[in-house]
Amino acid sequence: MTVNLPLPQKDQLKPVKGFQMGIAEAGIKKANRKDLLVMTLASGSQVAGVFTLNRFCAAPVQVCREHLALDGSKGEIRALVVNTGNANAGTGERGMQDALATCAELAKELKLNPEQILPFSTGVILEPLPIDKLISALPKAVANLGEDHWLDAAEAIMTTDTQPKATSMTVETSAGAVTVTGICKGAGMIHPNMATMLGFIATDAGFAPGLLSTLTQEIADQSFNAITIDGDTSTNDSFIIMATGQSAVQIQSTSDASYDLIRTALIDLARKLAQMIVRDGEGATKFITIDVQGGKTEEECRLVAEAIAHSPLVKTAFFASDPNLGRILAAIGYAGIADLDVNQVQMWLGDVWVAKNGGRNPDYQEADGQRVMQASEITIKIDLGRGSAQQTMWTCDLSHDYVSINADYRS
Repeated sequence: MTVNLPLPQKDQLKPVKGFQMGIAEAGIKKANRKDLLVMTLASGSQVAGVFTLNRFCAAPVQVCREHLALDGSKGEIRALVVNTGNANAGTGERGMQDALATCAELAKELKLNPEQILPFSTGVILEPLPIDKLISALPKAVANLGEDHWLDAAEAIMTTDTQPKATSMTVETSAGAVTVTGICKGAGMIHPNMATMLGFIATDAGFAPGLLSTLTQEIADQSFNAITIDGDTSTNDSFIIMATGQSAVQIQSTSDASYDLIRTALIDLARKLAQMIVRDGEGATKFITIDVQGGKTEEECRLVAEAIAHSPLVKTAFFASDPNLGRILAAIGYAGIADLDVNQVQMWLGDVWVAKNGGRNPDYQEADGQRVMQASEITIKIDLGRGSAQQTMWTCDLSHDYVSINADYRS
């Protein structure tokens, strides 16, 4: 069950010139399901990525970092390969060799150098990757390459997701039109820095070398690093932006006329994808926006938003539609702002002013809180009364189904 998340339609997902996808059934965990995705990029494309901060990061994450750090010395990044069903994490030296072998075999198929390939894996941790199955299916994925396979690609990277996640848009600039299309996966083990998610966005805009890397980190911070489902940071998180440069829009610096338009479009699309993950959170029945304002810094606003979003007591109260809102005040208090003056704190639940000057608003009626809590989409607004900084985070409730799904994840 998802929270107000429509299924993507194939005809709404726009091809990106210079970018192709090929899908195959490798049988990595289960037979007769799409579980292998190959993506290729035109020569001259720019690629940038943000990865998990988990110290137990998976072998493909390590290889991706190494290949991106080569900075074109052995050739620009020209292809990506994703498998589901197995994370290739916690697999030691064998895992590294399997990730490198994946790159080497795909490079042979595409007549590239192995360092021009970025590998990605998602699935069960601490189990060896069935590399023979993966390699055997690579030719089929390459033979299947096409520009209009976005929906199949979104399905091929799913794990516990209940539906594919994809979106697309066209941006009109003075220099011409730009297409931006993206897919992602994720439903559990979701927490900033980053989450059990894979995200891939492609655009036909062109970027000068180095410009896309800084922008990708900024976009991640405003999207995939602003969601949480259960507070667990995964071993495999990866967010990649690819710019093929096949349109008339070529951005050389942040002062270019088209830069702000493309930047805004990429942020908007990444946020849509990130929010799809929350709407499809394991066992989720409610989509919750936490808007923290009035902080001295963005960081302290983030601390408060995360404390609320991670609290099992808050999340279970939302699942039950129980306006036990003192749990939110408690989370604000332990968020880590040592000099917080609680007498300046205000809190709203939807349109209802719940806490005023650090205490219960005399006009607050629990029936009003109950009304808001019963909705499938809820906004919590906090004003810390300390400054002008603001941060927003998106999360979901915590239900019985979350426990059931994760108690039986490997079956």
